[in-house]
Amino acid sequence: MSLLAVTGLRGGYGDVDILHGVSLAVEPGQIVVIVGPNGAGKSTALKAVFGLVRIRGGSIVFADRDLTGRRPDQIVEAGISFVPQTENVFPTLTVEENLDMGAYLRRDDIRPQRERVYELFPPLREKRRQAAGTLSGGQRQMVAMGRALMLDPKLLLVDEPTAGLSPLFMNQIFEILVDINKTGVAIMMVEQNAKQALGIADRAYVLAMGENRHEGTGAELLGDPEVATMFLGG
Repeated sequence: MSLLAVTGLRGGYGDVDILHGVSLAVEPGQIVVIVGPNGAGKSTALKAVFGLVRIRGGSIVFADRDLTGRRPDQIVEAGISFVPQTENVFPTLTVEENLDMGAYLRRDDIRPQRERVYELFPPLREKRRQAAGTLSGGQRQMVAMGRALMLDPKLLLVDEPTAGLSPLFMNQIFEILVDINKTGVAIMMVEQNAKQALGIADRAYVLAMGENRHEGTGAELLGDPEVATMFLGG
């Protein structure tokens, strides 16, 4: 039984459909990567799972629970957290305040979870009293992911985590995503750096024009000549 099963999803913004029957699945403990050209509907698919897109067809089932058309707060309560690509930190709040904001639904002691986040992101412990807006792009991305982890989700949705980052931080973010996954959190991510993303993927999907084009393991898609030529720039 899949942790997440997205079937025949149609939807978009306003009256315009961006997704035309997209199907995706995440098994427990997997890293699933969505790649494809600009305008393919990758980020829209991720936002649709999180309740940020109007859905006009298909279904979203998470842990045997139908989440189709649910609000983001209900989706968070079900065990899914989302890391947007942009504007994903509160710039005037400290790092630690940002993390604590991520635990707004919890009524228990959040300190152990905060400690686990600091273990995953050591630079954040050192800068915990610093305003998040003063950090580098890579460190802000760490804050955003750390805040999303404060609710101890079963599934983490991550939209373009390495966008605009230097190669050094890019590699670091991929390593951190693998470390997060090793703690038992499944990950579904959209990523433009397709070759690196496929290198850590258990399962991967190529979207184009709002439709499924290819799917397989990360290694299978990396080795597929058509995928390489059309979508990986080689």
